[in-house]
Amino acid sequence: MHILSVLCRDFPCQAALSFWLSALNFTNFVLFGLDKAWARHQKFRIPERALFLLSLLGGSLGALAGMQLWNHKTRHNSFRIGIPAILLLQAAAALWLLAGVPTIS
Repeated sequence: MHILSVLCRDFPCQAALSFWLSALNFTNFVLFGLDKAWARHQKFRIPERALFLLSLLGGSLGALAGMQLWNHKTRHNSFRIGIPAILLLQAAAALWLLAGVPTIS
């Protein structure tokens, strides 16, 4: 049995996952823009840990888009390398799960 069918047995998993990823990516995208604006005006800053955490939880595409659109955190190697690496790992994990490789007997 495919692992996704076990995890998504009792609720509309695809819709929930789509909502989760959309919300995280939108939030992370907006937070990168806010952090850039606040940095220009020397206001409250969003901790880098929070931006990375949202990326790890599924908002890496929004983070990458925010980095590029607002040219924010693009000089920090931790972001320049880390965010694309997170995105690649998440994409690989999604492909692995969708390919049906994990099975439960």
